Amino acid sequence: MNNKPHINLERKMESRHLLMISLGGVIGTGLFLSSGYTIHQAGPIGTILAYAIGAVVVYLVMLCLGELSVAMPQTGSFHVYADKYIGPGTGFTVAILYWLTWTVALGSEFTAAGLIMRTWFPTTPTWIWSALFMIVIFTSNALSVRFFAETEFWFSSIKVIAIILFIVLGSLAIIGVIPIKGVQHAPLLTNLTKDGLFPNGFKAVFTTMLTVNFAFSGTELIGVTAGETKDPSKNIPKAIHTTLFRLIIFFIGSITVMAALIPWQKAGVNQSPFVLVFNSIGLPFAGDIMNFVVLTAILSAANSGLYASTRMLWSLAHEGMIPLKYAKTNSRGVPMLALVLSMAGGILALISSVVAASTVYLVLVSISGLAVVIVWMAIALSEINFRKTWLAAGHSVDELKFKTPWYPVLPWTAFILCLLSCVLIVFDPTQRPALFYMIPFVGLCYIVYYGKAKLSERKKGTISKDDSSEN
Repeated sequence: MNNKPHINLERKMESRHLLMISLGGVIGTGLFLSSGYTIHQAGPIGTILAYAIGAVVVYLVMLCLGELSVAMPQTGSFHVYADKYIGPGTGFTVAILYWLTWTVALGSEFTAAGLIMRTWFPTTPTWIWSALFMIVIFTSNALSVRFFAETEFWFSSIKVIAIILFIVLGSLAIIGVIPIKGVQHAPLLTNLTKDGLFPNGFKAVFTTMLTVNFAFSGTELIGVTAGETKDPSKNIPKAIHTTLFRLIIFFIGSITVMAALIPWQKAGVNQSPFVLVFNSIGLPFAGDIMNFVVLTAILSAANSGLYASTRMLWSLAHEGMIPLKYAKTNSRGVPMLALVLSMAGGILALISSVVAASTVYLVLVSISGLAVVIVWMAIALSEINFRKTWLAAGHSVDELKFKTPWYPVLPWTAFILCLLSCVLIVFDPTQRPALFYMIPFVGLCYIVYYGKAKLSERKKGTISKDDSSEN
């Protein structure tokens, strides 16, 4: 009789789900709320340049991930690839960092969702709304991977429609088709350059680059979904090849519209630039509409975040790095224990943001902010080593269904650009602590992994000695 638990996931995600999940993971409060602050810091041209560089970096990383995830479509893929092609300690560290990134994000997203609801229901406590959204997101993930994918598809669709509407209406206002309050003639693109190309200096572009990379985190969700995607060799490349195009349209397009319509000195100081633009062109209920869109963006990010952190725990258990019970799935193919633990992590992050905001939560946020860039570096290095191993085993490049172009220049460029964005933190005093917290945390992950490995070796040695003495 086989007592081994059921640990298999189900391939239920289609191409449209994958496209929207990879898009939904990226478009969040960073674009809807923080983009104005970024324009204020780096100026219009500086911000556009920073986002353009960021989009290219992400695309390079996705091309590396494409080759790996098509050749080996596994859930929680990056840490499996890092384990196999860099080292088991790195694989374990990458998984913990990625799990922590999304778990910490969950805490802040549930708080943000509760605060938005307070604008419509000012007398209701924030925690009630946060708790309600926790139940909604948990249920979305618990029912089935198909249900999760479907809810994420519709959450992401609302965000995409809002951004397209913003770009279209904003472009019409720029050329003078739609009148703007207080402006007699079409603004065109004069706001972009009237105070010089880099009003706060070129250094501000590099400082902004750090936040831009974090804003683009979520594109790598394509890799997490690989083990639950129908026909990964066809659907994963399709999602990856449209990444750069989508990032340029949605991020650079909307930021160009914002910068053209709002003077950079006023952008993002008090409210969302989306609300400022919609109000200036006289769109009724602009504030309420954008609050609804931002709420959708937050719930979408929480939905994807809980999925990603759950699958990373499942993958750790599946690879034998944590107890196998966390990989056990129910009849609907959902790893419930991993889901409950990830949700508990999100609740603890939420509690720490209230109880220990200046200590525990600050450290968690600092580490999770840099974690995604380290994951990207691991993806690029895994691809470099995978290709070497593939060729050494007697295979040819032509056998690969998806090839990272311009190997090894492209993966090394992705790795170096990601490394630079980590190193550049040293020059920004506000973000410098992230590096100081991250380095010892990564060291601790390696110590835990190799300490645990040594302990298990000793146990095996003791057991084998006992067996031989009995014989």
